[in-house]
Parts: sequence; structure tokens; C-alpha cells
Amino acid sequence: MPCILQRGVLISLRRTGILWPHLSPTKCRLLSTSHPPPTSRWEHIRKRRTLLLTGIISSSAVITVWADAKSCPDPPFDHSRRLASPPQTSTSIPQARSMDLIPLLRTYVVYSLISIPFLVDHAPQILHHLLRVPLVGRAVESIVRGTFFAQYVGGETVQDTLPLIQRLRYENKGTLLSYSVEVDERAATGGSGQSSHGDVSSLEQPIYKRIVEEIIRSIDTLGDFEDRLARESGVKACGTWIAVKLTALLPRAESLRNFSVHLVHTRPELSEPVPFPGTPNSSYLSVLDGQPWRYPASPLMEEDVRDLQELYTNLRRICMRAKERRIKIAIDAEYTWYQPAIDAFGHALMEQFNKLPGQRAWSKWLFADPSSGGLQTELQPLVYVTYQAYLRRTLTHLAHSIALSRKKGYALGVKLVRGAYHPYETASHIGSSRTMSISTDHDPPVYTSKVETDTCYNTCISIVMRAIADDIRSSSTQSPRLGVLFGTHNWQSSNLVLQELVKNGLAREDGGENEPRTLVISREVAERCTLAQLYGMADSLTNHIVARITSPIPCVMKCTPYGALGEVMPYLSRRAIENKSVLGNGGATRERKEAARMIWKKLVGDMGL
Repeated sequence: MPCILQRGVLISLRRTGILWPHLSPTKCRLLSTSHPPPTSRWEHIRKRRTLLLTGIISSSAVITVWADAKSCPDPPFDHSRRLASPPQTSTSIPQARSMDLIPLLRTYVVYSLISIPFLVDHAPQILHHLLRVPLVGRAVESIVRGTFFAQYVGGETVQDTLPLIQRLRYENKGTLLSYSVEVDERAATGGSGQSSHGDVSSLEQPIYKRIVEEIIRSIDTLGDFEDRLARESGVKACGTWIAVKLTALLPRAESLRNFSVHLVHTRPELSEPVPFPGTPNSSYLSVLDGQPWRYPASPLMEEDVRDLQELYTNLRRICMRAKERRIKIAIDAEYTWYQPAIDAFGHALMEQFNKLPGQRAWSKWLFADPSSGGLQTELQPLVYVTYQAYLRRTLTHLAHSIALSRKKGYALGVKLVRGAYHPYETASHIGSSRTMSISTDHDPPVYTSKVETDTCYNTCISIVMRAIADDIRSSSTQSPRLGVLFGTHNWQSSNLVLQELVKNGLAREDGGENEPRTLVISREVAERCTLAQLYGMADSLTNHIVARITSPIPCVMKCTPYGALGEVMPYLSRRAIENKSVLGNGGATRERKEAARMIWKKLVGDMGL
């Protein structure tokens, strides 16, 4: 009791302020009954909450990655089998770099976002609004640069892509490079009188002309890369291509549509009808030579003709430079309301630049390449045009193109894809009269089901592979009369290509019964047959094909776009939307789970799988 009274007296004296001057600091702290400062306690609570939240998030992330890794489906064909040694080429090394952790984490994040339908559908509008906010725009730009840009784009300039191209070549993969800049038609005129900045923009080069010069510059850069590689290895591989999009090379894409309408209403009927958008004949460009072209209600104006003439001149400049530097050109397919005109330009370019040399002996010696060890003609085919398997016309169109190339005496370059504009094509065909569609057919130009598209694609594979086998067996020419680039992310179609190579005697299988079977392909086959996937997508399929094939030059490619972030932002938005069809049937989910599986194996091995 006395102790309690004593403590009470001391506390009272402390509160009145009488005792503090007579006590040491230590005794003052002992007698203090006040609580610690509130800030200290809340800081401790916040730290505990932060640690708890971090732990929950980390645990959830680990569990999510493990769940995706464990539920990852086995590939249609075992691509986990690895060769005892990499393909026997002078530039091939093990593919260890493609398994780095940071790219795998980025892939996982990107495909996790793509798996959200709402985010994908509204990606263009979301980016458009967020990038306009001063501070938020920079943060969003940094996020896009570190995720989607790094995943799908090779670099901002063609020089930036060279390390990637070099790395891919070390893995025995080629590159199809594309300057993927979307054109704003309102600004593409480069300073017309209607521009709000006429005095300033008139001093600048129009956008479409800058794109032409950039394509030519990229051809020279890739040509220098190939020349240096040839000097180092002693092998001319020709493993880099350039993609060209015609609507990007015009001041107004409407000129291409008007020309397509003109062709649909003026071209002669064929003995075997071809569904819309029909099939071309190189003579369709006669309107550009000043021949009469008008018909009643024709939308083609003199301004369109001038623009198309300039387009053709620029395309010939591009192809001429590509011929000099031995870089192949692939003409992209686009919407069907542009396609008749694109086909006309593409086949006219093939007739000019894919012309087969004469069969006289002096011609063979004239075009001989001493470094090839034999009679080797100039690079053929130089120009490739794109065939979209989702179009109803494709089988008939392909057969007509093969016959036309034989008749005209030029090598046919075929880039076979399924097509990426299906939702737009169907919506345009069934829409109102104000839509872009110019089809006169009752049915839409595209198949309504993916099964029909897959059947068409696989049938085209068989047709083209038989034609290549006949071409190689023929002794009438030393130059390829047909070349094909199979652009596909489909495992069944890719495996069919490999089966057709063996079936038609274009490849031989190597390896014992209990060993991985590889396909040995000669240079003359590899020059005619190539497979490709988009950069940042289907890497497991690409690596599987590379592991299955041994060839002296790359016959597997990555289609790689490049451009400044601000310029390719519309491309990235469109790519996210198109991936819903390209990665249909859970494709994005599969890509995410494959990335999760590789991340898990890299961190903890096979434990838990």
C-alpha cells in the first residue's frame, strides 16, 4: 500500500511539472505513463500489413504460376526432345538464350493480359485515352514498352533489330522484317491544302514516302548483314526477308479500293469462275500505262491513277534494290476490298522480277554463283504474294496462279497464311451499304468456320509440296519455279508440312527407331520451302521445327515488326485484337501456360509438376 501511495504522489508531482527538473532522463522514462507516439505504432502496423500483403501476393503468384505450369497441356507433338547436337550449320548454337527468365516472365504477363477478353476488346480505346493524360501517359507508355512492345516488336529502328536477327540466326532461324507503321490517311498526304499545319507539313516528306525510303534502307541494312555473315561463314544463306504493305505506300488507301472496284467490274470472265475477290492477270495494270480505263460509274479518278502509278514506281524501286542485295520481298495481304488491286500489283512484280532465265547453256554460266559450288541462278523467287486460306477463292486462285506463272515463265512465290481479318470481313459483308465491302457475291468472301479454313490450308500444303517436288525433279530449269512460305501457328499444319517433305522425297529421316527422328533437307529444298511464326508467339512450335530439321540454311523464320513505340502503338493494339483469332481456341491460354511451365522448371525443376 505505501508503494502505491508513493507512486501516486510521484505521478502527481510529474503532472504538475515540479518533479521533472530533479529527475534523471532514465527515471523520467520509467515514470512516464503516456503511450508511444501514434506515428510509431501506425508505422509498425503499416509495415506488418505491407509484409502480409506482399506475402499474400507473392504466394498467390507462385500458386498461380504452379497451377498454370501443372495444367499446361502436352504439345501435339513432343517438342521436349532435343537433338544430341544442334543443326549442322556454320551459324548455329544451342538455344539457351531463348530460355532466359526475364523474357519468360514478360511472356507470362503479356498472355495473362491477352486472356482477358474485355481488356483486349477495348485495348485501343483504353490506350488512346490513357496516353493523353500527362503523367499517367508516361507510366502507361513505360508499361507498354516493357511488355507488349518488347514481346512483339524487334526494336525501334532496323539497326535495333540486328542483335535479335543475329541471335535468331545463331539458332538457325531466319527473319521476315516488317516496318509496321500504321498510316493516318488524314496526315498521309504530307501537307495538303486541307491540313491544319499546311505551312509546316508542306516542308516535311509525306508519310508514305518516308516509309518507302525506310524499306529501302532496311533492305540495305539486311543486305550488309547477310554479306558480313557470308564472309564469316562462307555460306550465302539468304535468311532475311522484307514484308511490304501496299496501303502504307499510298497517300490515300482509297485509291487501292477504287482500283479494286474497277478490276471487279472490268476484268474478263474466266472459264472456271473464281469466288470474290477473284484471281489476277498481270495485264490488269494496263490502266497505269495510259490505256482507256473508264466505264460508267467508275470510282477510279485521275488522281487515283497518278497515285497508283507512283506506287508501282516505288514498288519497282524496292524490288530492284532487293534483287541487288539478295533480300526476298513478301507482299502482305489485306482486306478483300483492297485485294484485287494488291493481287494485280503482286503478280505484275513477280512477272518482272521472278522471270526465269533462258535455258541456253551460256545463260546458266552467266548466272552461275561460284560460291555455291555449282550452277546456281539468281535468287528466286524474289517476290512472294500472300494467299489467305480463309478466303473461299484460295484453292482455285492458287491453281490459277500456278498455271499463270508457268504460262508467263516466272517463278511463283507463295506466302500461305490463314488470315487475320475474319471478324472485319464478315461484319462488313453483312453490314449496311455504307461498309467497305465491294463483293458482288451473295456469300461472304471468307469461310464461316475455322474447320473449313484449316481444311483449305492443309489442302494448299499438299498442292504446293507436290508442285515443289515436281519442280525439283524436272531437269528443264536450274532455277526454282515455285517457292513457299508457310505462315502458321498450327501444330497439325506444321507437322503436315514435315510429313509432306518426307512423302514427296524432299527430305530424308535420320535417326534410329529409339532416337529422335530428324529431317535432313538439302539447300535446294530449303530455298523453296520455309515455315514462319510471328515474333513473340508460338516459340515452342518454332523450336520444335528447328529441332526436327537439319538444313544448311534457315528454313524456319520469325516475322518481326519494328518501329518507334509511338508509331507502332496502333499496330500493338490491333495485334492484341487479332490475336483473339490467331490464338483462337484457347491459344493465348496455352501460350501463358507454356511460359509458366518453363518458368517453373527454370526455378525449381520438375518438382511439383
